[in-house]
Parts: sequence; structure tokens; C-alpha cells
Amino acid sequence: MYCVNNEKYIAAIESDGGGTTPIGFSTTGNDSIVAKLSAWSDMFKPYGLYLFYKGWGGVDIGPLGAQGVPLIGLNVDPHRYFEYHHSANDTVDKVNNRELQLGSAALAALIYLIDKKDNF
Repeated sequence: MYCVNNEKYIAAIESDGGGTTPIGFSTTGNDSIVAKLSAWSDMFKPYGLYLFYKGWGGVDIGPLGAQGVPLIGLNVDPHRYFEYHHSANDTVDKVNNRELQLGSAALAALIYLIDKKDNF
């Protein structure tokens, strides 16, 4: 997809569900994109990422989706989300470094696969 300045966007990825343990990815992409993510899911399952589905990419990257760019969102364990989200407890000292690192690793692995494994 080419956008305003002829950039070519092959995917937009968002992580906006908190910094807890990653559990998978969702996408607003077409059936081909969903099939590719699903095919890659076996590589993520040993690391606890098991939830791959079509449905949601992220609100902040939504305008790119309107231009046809596949949107992908990192899904994280939602159980503690509202203990912190937009509350007085929503401070950096509550971040679990290990969980945040796991999310970063999941995103890095996904970006690697998009770049090297298949023509997205």
C-alpha cells in the first residue's frame, strides 16, 4: 500500500493493551494475512503465544487500515488491565520487566517473520 508520500506500508503493528504477558496477535488483514499469521503461530506457541485470530489491529493505527494496510495487534493477558489502565496505579514502577520483555520479543519475532519468512 502506498500512502501520502509514496511510502509502502506492508503492515502496521500496535501494542496498546498493556505490558503484561503476550498471548498472541490479531489482525484486520484479509484472509491471506490471517492465513500467514496462523501458519506462523506454531513458532510462537512454545513461548506461550497461542491466540491468533482475525478481528482487531489497533485504534492508533486505524487510519492506515482505512488505506488497505493490514493492522496487527499484540494481544496480552487482560486480567490485570483495569487494575492500572487510566488509574492512579498506572505508573512505571508497576511494569513487570520480564512481561514487557516477552512482549518486545514477540513483536521482534513477528517483524522478523514479516521481513524474512514470507512475502507479506
